[in-house]
Amino acid sequence: MHGALPATLILLAASVLAVAACRQLKLPALLGYLLVGIIIGPNALALLEDSADTAYLAEFGIVFLMFSIGLEFSLPKLKALRRAVFGLGMGQVAITIVLALPMALFDYLSWPASVALGGILAMSSTAIVSTILNERLELTTAHGQQAIGVLLFQDLAVVPLLILIPALANPAGGVVQALGWAALKAVAVLTILLYFGPRILRPWFHIVAKQHSKELFIVNLLLFSLGTAYLTSLTGLSLALGAFLAGMLIAETEYRYQVEEDIQPFRDVLLGLFFVTVGMRLDMGALGDNVPLLLIFLALLIPLKALLIFSISRAIGTSSATAWRTGLLLAQAGEFGFVLISLAHEHLLLPRELEQPLLAAVLLSMLIAPFLIQKRDWLVRRFVSSEWLNESVALTQIAVQAMMTRNHVVICGYGRSGQNLARLLDQENIGFYALDLDPERVQEASTAGHNVSFGDASKREVLMAAGLSRARAVVVTFADTHMAMRILSHVQALRPDVPIIVRTLDETDVDKLKEAGAVEVVSEVMEGSLMLASHTLMMLGTPLSRVLARIRQVREERYDLFRGFFHGATDNLGDPNEQAQPRLHSVMITDTATAIGKKLGELQLDDLVEIKTIKRRNVRSLKPTPDLEILVGDVLVLLGRPEELAKAEYRLLTG
Repeated sequence: MHGALPATLILLAASVLAVAACRQLKLPALLGYLLVGIIIGPNALALLEDSADTAYLAEFGIVFLMFSIGLEFSLPKLKALRRAVFGLGMGQVAITIVLALPMALFDYLSWPASVALGGILAMSSTAIVSTILNERLELTTAHGQQAIGVLLFQDLAVVPLLILIPALANPAGGVVQALGWAALKAVAVLTILLYFGPRILRPWFHIVAKQHSKELFIVNLLLFSLGTAYLTSLTGLSLALGAFLAGMLIAETEYRYQVEEDIQPFRDVLLGLFFVTVGMRLDMGALGDNVPLLLIFLALLIPLKALLIFSISRAIGTSSATAWRTGLLLAQAGEFGFVLISLAHEHLLLPRELEQPLLAAVLLSMLIAPFLIQKRDWLVRRFVSSEWLNESVALTQIAVQAMMTRNHVVICGYGRSGQNLARLLDQENIGFYALDLDPERVQEASTAGHNVSFGDASKREVLMAAGLSRARAVVVTFADTHMAMRILSHVQALRPDVPIIVRTLDETDVDKLKEAGAVEVVSEVMEGSLMLASHTLMMLGTPLSRVLARIRQVREERYDLFRGFFHGATDNLGDPNEQAQPRLHSVMITDTATAIGKKLGELQLDDLVEIKTIKRRNVRSLKPTPDLEILVGDVLVLLGRPEELAKAEYRLLTG
């Protein structure tokens, strides 16, 4: 017991460091677990042994992963993506397996091993692709929908492969019989579980839920998922197949989302342990003699797999640009590749001299994937000569539509927040131009007469086409720090005098976004808590005027732009004096300005306006201090009333 504790602590410490490093580098956590296994495994530092007990415990990670896949299984989703799922997805998996069979024809591998190899190479990384598509807001694009459809079919294809690979491990004469027997058992298990399961599951979960005990609910969930997996294992099928079926059954109930949340900690921890055991099997020393084979596998995984997906996508009528983007997204191997390698290793299907380079190739392809996807647009332009023309036409359309706009607001993202902002701007007769990446939303909104176009606001040329050079402000309406940082970078380079307001989920990235040039960062959590507090105070009988005063006080402390905007609960918004409320104004120091070379204290602007920040190229934002020297190209962001702002600008430029 005590002897195992140091090894466990080493495993946990190494996992924490590796996963933290991967998060910093924007890489999936599973790569960190794989690296931990490689480093502390028996083939390197030998701090942890690859024992049968460890492998058996790690197998439960796959059980919970397949359970989660079962929860995501949805007939309406399959129907909506049927062209991508059963056209591109089925074709890609089937052809990849067929292309691996010649290795058996040339007597390099047995045909069961060739089938297993084809299944391993057919898988792509759901974790990497879905994360990148979500971060780049590309889930609703044509290539995003195709990629999700293919990944969905690959997840489904794992289920028959989990049955097929153990059956293929039988002696040559008994393969057909083993396959037939496995198929009969699978049909019988499916029939029993899918017929009796819902009739027992829903009433039982109702009884458990009525006890209002989270511990009881989780224990019952573990009992059901692991119990179903155990029942399938008793029939000679895999634990993972039973877990998948259990997930499918729960997906049809109202407990699906609660179950998904409760199962995640078990899945993530045990799945991490599984990937550690996979990494422990990789022997870097043994790869020395198998480098050519490693390069062959990498060639099969990246260029040839991308080409295969491109070809099938073109065959079903997709444009060349979309087909290449889909191919480059899915060119890497995936998590289930490790699962199938582990299963083939368990049944002695793959020889060790093949297993080591295959493991390394799968790992390297996943490490390469984020960088390949980052260069995807550049590669597509190289492969598709018309893509430059298509992008030029799209940018021209945006530029033509935005041509008549002046002193407008560029709205990045036209979801609910963007549309609400647009309505308020329209009521105040302030022009706007919106960019969004959802083609259906853009089509509906533009048909209704809204100034919105399909375009990626994180691209420099798209912002310019939307009239950034004539814009009055830029607003990022979606809570995505990565995309917001790219937009801030472009706006700072092109129009450093334009104020930018960014939406974020919570307070985590507020300082980071402000340092990047955001004038203000609006936190959803902050605003939600203010609304919750105001309703609570009013329900408790606090006078409305006092509630508004409290909320105003908090906002003035949190948001610099609100200072001076609110004067009292009884202010008349229709009063002409309200037009003279403080506002932001940016002043760029040109090469003829008299303020150049002077210190901020010498200019004595404090008696007129409040200096919010100073933007300087390559520095982005500086804290205004009396000793700060003004340079050519500096942008001073001032807060004050219109006449005071005019005087301050005159003083800065002419002295």
